[in-house]
Amino acid sequence: MDRLPGWRVEIIGGVLTVTPIPDASHAVTLTDLMRRFLAAGLHEQATEVAWGVGVWLPTGPEDFAIPDLVVVDADIDEHLIENSCYDPVAFRLVLEVTSSNYNNDLRNKVAAYAEAKIPVYLIVNRKHGRVHVLTDPVAGGYDTHRVHAPGEQITLPDSIGAEVTLDVAELLAAGQRKG
Repeated sequence: MDRLPGWRVEIIGGVLTVTPIPDASHAVTLTDLMRRFLAAGLHEQATEVAWGVGVWLPTGPEDFAIPDLVVVDADIDEHLIENSCYDPVAFRLVLEVTSSNYNNDLRNKVAAYAEAKIPVYLIVNRKHGRVHVLTDPVAGGYDTHRVHAPGEQITLPDSIGAEVTLDVAELLAAGQRKG
């Protein structure tokens, strides 16, 4: 952490992982998604939308991840475990926008979030121009993994707390824009 100030450090499966500082397109994608979640009413009574919230993972004694964006139960503060990380039972959705270490989002975090029984994992895969929606966590992964291409609309599961429909092309365009 001292050598790479501002970089995000996570421990997944007992492995220390360092995530680079997001670029502007990454941040714009998160802002677009957050606006859609807020417009759907997900930041009201039953749920909260937040970024940078740590989830304590059951994959190791000190494992945790910091998803780019989350939808959590409104009582999230009651689920603090330690080190600003929370019990995964309070998470309805975790979301990652891929960066240069995209394999971590597509492999390691899939297994870790499934092991934590987080019901919905959404990945905006900027590297391959796709959006992944993973649901129904099982040991080692998710039972349902749908990959969506530009031109498709995605309606997220009701379990997140509201109806949210996303346009894949719009999400990917925000993630590819050059400053």
